[in-house]
Amino acid sequence: MSIAQEFREFILRGNVVDMAVGVIIGGAFGKIVDSLVKDVLTPPLGLILGGVDFRHLYVNLGTVEYATLEEAEKAGAPLIKYGAFINTAVDFLIVALAIFLVVKVVNRMRRAEPPAAPAAAEPREEILQLRQIRDALQR
Repeated sequence: MSIAQEFREFILRGNVVDMAVGVIIGGAFGKIVDSLVKDVLTPPLGLILGGVDFRHLYVNLGTVEYATLEEAEKAGAPLIKYGAFINTAVDFLIVALAIFLVVKVVNRMRRAEPPAAPAAAEPREEILQLRQIRDALQR
């Protein structure tokens, strides 16, 4: 079998195609969640916390002070951008919740397979002998 044929068989396996579709949908889903967090959830949360925009929260480890995060980044100052971390953590929680809900729905939609009928086991020797005695007594 040639490498091309092996590769074709590998690609056409169902689980490889399913995985590829999952990765593509996951990438698109990540963009949606990112927008949801940055554009919908973070602004009201920042407003509740006193008008804070998480994206602009940082700790400057350098000696020079900067008015904004953008200025500090342009100057190459050493920064701890904990606001970006908060956004990423919220992103993760939303993705985890969404995946949990999807898996829960999928599990409900799956039909429980009926249990397989147990295979008829050979009766034990004592049972066979008792049946023979019963049949003899009936005659």
